[in-house]
Amino acid sequence: MQDGAATVRFGAHFDGKRFYNPNAPQARGFLDLLRWKLTSRPEPSARWVSDVEESKPPLGVEDNELRVTFINHSTVLLQQSGWHILTDPIWSERASPFRSIGPRRHRKPGVRWEDLPRIDLVLLSHNHYDHLDLAILHRLAEHRECRFVVPRGLARFLQSHHIESVDEMDWGESLSFAGKIVHNVPAVHFSARGMFDRNRTLWCGYVLEAAGRVIYFAGDTGFGDHFSQIRERFGAPRLALLPIGAYEPRWFMSPVHMNPEEAVRAHEILGAQTSIAIHHGTFQLGDEGIDTPKARLLACAPGDSFLVLNNGQSVALW
Repeated sequence: MQDGAATVRFGAHFDGKRFYNPNAPQARGFLDLLRWKLTSRPEPSARWVSDVEESKPPLGVEDNELRVTFINHSTVLLQQSGWHILTDPIWSERASPFRSIGPRRHRKPGVRWEDLPRIDLVLLSHNHYDHLDLAILHRLAEHRECRFVVPRGLARFLQSHHIESVDEMDWGESLSFAGKIVHNVPAVHFSARGMFDRNRTLWCGYVLEAAGRVIYFAGDTGFGDHFSQIRERFGAPRLALLPIGAYEPRWFMSPVHMNPEEAVRAHEILGAQTSIAIHHGTFQLGDEGIDTPKARLLACAPGDSFLVLNNGQSVALW
C-alpha cells in the first residue's frame, strides 16, 4: 500500500531523549496537576446523556463526495471514493488504563462498532488514553485490514502489543498511499501513558491530500504558530477537524488545549472552508461542563463554516 515518502522540514522538537514544543509553552508538570486537582471546581454535568441517535455509515461513497461522520470525542470517520479513514478511535467506557477509575464517558458512540464500514487507514495523533484506545486498536487489527499511521516513537509500542501494519512518521514527513498523501504536521501538546514515559513519543496532527482536497486533522493541540505554518505549506483546507474541549482551568490547560475562541482563531488562520469541532461532548476532561464547549463555540463561531456535530451525525461535503 505504501508508495513513497517525502519530508518537509519543521523546527527542531527533540533533544535526544524527549520531545518538546518549539517556540511554545510546555505542558504543566505533576505538582501543577496536584494543585489543579486539589483546587478544582468542575462545572456540574449529567452523569449520562441519552441523546445520541446512532447512525450507520454507508459502505462507501461515490463521485467526489467527502462524507464526515462524528463518532465521538476525536473519533471521526472520513469517507471518500475508495478511501476510508478513522481518527483516534475510542469506543471504550473509560479513557483510562483502569476499568473502574478514570474519565468515564457521558455519551455512547454515535456509530456502533458493528456498523463501521471498511477502514483503510487509522490516524493516531498521540498516546493519551482518550486518543489511543488499545482495546479498540486490537479489534481493528484483528478484524479489519487497515494500516495504522502514528507519530515518532509509537510504532514500537503498538508492535509490542501485537499490532502490526504500522507506519511511523515525524513532523514534516509524508507517505503516499495509492496516490493519496498523508503528511505528519506539528501540534502543541505532550505525551504520556504512565509516570515515567512523559514526552518519550511524539504528538502530531495530519494533513491529507486526496481527490483534489486538503483535509486537516489537528489531533489534540494548544493554540500556536503551527496553524499558519500548515496554511503556508498546504494551502487552505477544504476541511479542518479542530479540538475545542478540556480547556479549563486556563492556567493549567492553555499550553495543551485550545478553548473555543482559540479554535475559531485557528479556523480563520487556516482559512478552512469548513471546520468541524472535535474533542468534546463525550468525556469531561477539564473543569468545564460536558456541553459547555459546544455552547461556547456556537456563541462565537463565524456563520455556518464551523460546525458542531452530535455523536453519530454526518455531513457531506464536495
